Amino acid sequence: MGAIITSAMVLSACVTNVEEGNPEGWEAIVPAEVPEISALVPDEIAARGELTMGTNPPFAPFEFKDSDGSIIGMEVDLARAAAGVLGLELRPVEQDFAMILPAVSASTLDFGGSGFTDTEERRENYDFINFLYAGVQWAQQPGDNIDPDNACGLSVAVQRTTVSETDDVRPKSEDCIAQGKEPIEVLSYDSSDTAATALVLGRADAFSADSPITAWAVERSEGRMELTGEMFQAAPYGYAFTKNSELGYAFAQALQYLIESGDYADVLAQWNIEEGLLDQALINEAPIPAATDYLNP
Repeated sequence: MGAIITSAMVLSACVTNVEEGNPEGWEAIVPAEVPEISALVPDEIAARGELTMGTNPPFAPFEFKDSDGSIIGMEVDLARAAAGVLGLELRPVEQDFAMILPAVSASTLDFGGSGFTDTEERRENYDFINFLYAGVQWAQQPGDNIDPDNACGLSVAVQRTTVSETDDVRPKSEDCIAQGKEPIEVLSYDSSDTAATALVLGRADAFSADSPITAWAVERSEGRMELTGEMFQAAPYGYAFTKNSELGYAFAQALQYLIESGDYADVLAQWNIEEGLLDQALINEAPIPAATDYLNP
């Protein structure tokens, strides 16, 4: 893996975690506190004055590090705007992706924000405050003719434990075996940029990731990658909170405020995300219920 990262930095910083910073024309969008919404924040968190968000850069444009090592990205910006509505500061906390949700359960993190797809399985233990719809998208080297629906015998790079691995590539590989064909060689990496770099260097035949991630990597690959096939498995993204928590409910109301004010669309537009936006805040793909129904199920 070390050789891959080093080579990638020589090839192009654009498919690694090395970025100059925010997009051209970017500006911070942090609304003032809205008292009737901030009043919903649990007292101990309000007294602390900050929200801790577990995240796993690099997963650009959702979250990654700039040249100074600060964690930035669309998902960070949106969470920071919601925190502003709640009268709080946002503190992103870098964590291994697979450990974020357990940390939320253990209350060592307030919530998780790391490109989480809101799935039925995850909903069994967490509530997701949805903020975007997107799907899975594959990429290939230019000129290849790879079909994501006919990839038996190929090698595909993914970020470990993401939906691309668990719900896309591994099930397809199992289907190949069931058909008596060669399985897909699943190349699992700790980060999406390393997986993309495996494709750039020819270590993998294809790269599977969430559609905004793949599009971002292709755009910055200087022609070394291209999209292949259509986006599929469209699903909601969400910030992960413990189930039926006061904080999750407050955050959902803050997001609803951002949608109504236009700040939500403005934050996403700065990262060139203009599709899959919501017209109302959702919890597990459902409109925000009354507080009495949500907090006392």
